[in-house]
Amino acid sequence: MQPPFSIKLVCLTAAVLPFYMAPVCAQTSNVQTSEPQSWTTTTESHGVNTNPTRTTESHQRSADGTVDTQSVERLGPEGQYQPYYGIETKSVQVNGTTVRTTTRTFARDGDGQRTLTQVTVEEKESLPAGGDKVVRTTSNADLDGHLMVVQREVTDIRQVSPDLQEKKTTVFRSDGHGGMDPSLAIEQREERSGDRMVKVQTSTLVPDASGAWQIQERKESTIKDDGKERTTDEQVLRRDAEGKLTPVSRTLGKESENAAGEKNNTVETYSREAGQDGNLQLIQRATSVKRIGSDGARATEKRVEQLNLADPGTGLVVTTRTLEVIQPVAADMRATQTVQARDVNGSFTVAFSDTQKSDNVHSVTVEIAPPKKAK
Repeated sequence: MQPPFSIKLVCLTAAVLPFYMAPVCAQTSNVQTSEPQSWTTTTESHGVNTNPTRTTESHQRSADGTVDTQSVERLGPEGQYQPYYGIETKSVQVNGTTVRTTTRTFARDGDGQRTLTQVTVEEKESLPAGGDKVVRTTSNADLDGHLMVVQREVTDIRQVSPDLQEKKTTVFRSDGHGGMDPSLAIEQREERSGDRMVKVQTSTLVPDASGAWQIQERKESTIKDDGKERTTDEQVLRRDAEGKLTPVSRTLGKESENAAGEKNNTVETYSREAGQDGNLQLIQRATSVKRIGSDGARATEKRVEQLNLADPGTGLVVTTRTLEVIQPVAADMRATQTVQARDVNGSFTVAFSDTQKSDNVHSVTVEIAPPKKAK
């Protein structure tokens, strides 16, 4: 079951990994057995033509492992919030080399009763020769509530050298008869050049009629960071009708920080879809400015410009504007986000807003994506 919107909690003290992670790869968890820690975050979200939602997230960490819960409620016709779905994640240290993470997703049936809809079990094992092996198994509940395995992902991570890491993920899906067939493979190679540059190549492969693996898509990324400025360059190539890998898109990013601590970020996306004669053309530019006040408050202004593919000659037009404000209040953290979208008349109106409160003020910032329509 896919949640109708996403909430991302980003730890300020953690470094952002530069390499690309494909969506189907396992999201691994490490259990830290340090001093107990707990926090709770509550978010109220309001979108145009959508029911308001309230999301409560909690985190508990102890010597036995970590437990994270997410409970989502929707505003009912009587003006009260009603349970919608929930996710519970528990990580435990099985032994000195293995961590097991179990995620359970619950929905509500027609009578409002909580029912288990999906279970994902992930085991991450640290190998003696270095590297890791991750096995992630997903089971869905049938109409009778019985769990059936629908997908298994096996990831092998190998540290070839201090500057070279290789990762391979194979995805197996149910064949409907109790067996599992390989349906997708992702091969990733990450190479560092000193401390300033990282090159990542990620290939997505699918089996052909004979079962042999064929590259369907390849991403080639280069990340440069000199401590003052960070640039990214990612090119996507896909197999065309002749079987050749052809560039279909390119994304260029630049992030910098001035002496006052203000961070500026620009991401430009080019696509062959709008280009003439098969050339790549700029179709989107996203810019953001982050500022930190003397009182510790943080504000981020974002703007997205897009190209109208039906009339590319008009150039880029601003389509959304976003303002995020994070304000420490005593021992809590409060965040607000307002998204304005351009309507058919060219005016900007509020399309989405939310308010979040957390008691984890020292380590959590908030980035909340606009809601998606539930399927």
